[in-house]
Amino acid sequence: MANPIQQQYLHAELLTQDPLKQVQILYRAAIDSVIAARRYVQEKNIGERSRSVMKAYSIVNELLYTLDHAVGGDLSRNLAALYTYMQTKLLEANSQQTEPPLAEVQRLLSTLLEGWSSAVLPDGHVQTAPDRGIAVGGVSTDEPSTDTQESVAVNYSY
Repeated sequence: MANPIQQQYLHAELLTQDPLKQVQILYRAAIDSVIAARRYVQEKNIGERSRSVMKAYSIVNELLYTLDHAVGGDLSRNLAALYTYMQTKLLEANSQQTEPPLAEVQRLLSTLLEGWSSAVLPDGHVQTAPDRGIAVGGVSTDEPSTDTQESVAVNYSY
């Protein structure tokens, strides 16, 4: 568990990143929490398992909350359904103290992170899908945009 100073640093680092990087950071943090929860299930450490599961749940909830369905359209709604499904699986794993739902959530988050990472170009712009104007991660544009901040289907208005 991170100490308070480390938590403040990580929080500040997250808030200073562009929204595309923030989503990648959140996916990684959720994956790390699920990995920890799986380890705690095996160790039968109920308290730490529960903390790790609820941390992953909270991160997925933040990802769900930041979706902008007006911009992201069907992709945003599909992500919302997937996030809700993952939250259900996390609660199932926590209440039943079993690892398979955690493994499933870990696979889903890893797939999303991989897709998101492949859609973000090194310069921070989003690579859109040909002929559709859609990119992984909730981005929806009619034409490729040079300003990714406007085309991202997440709302980071804290």
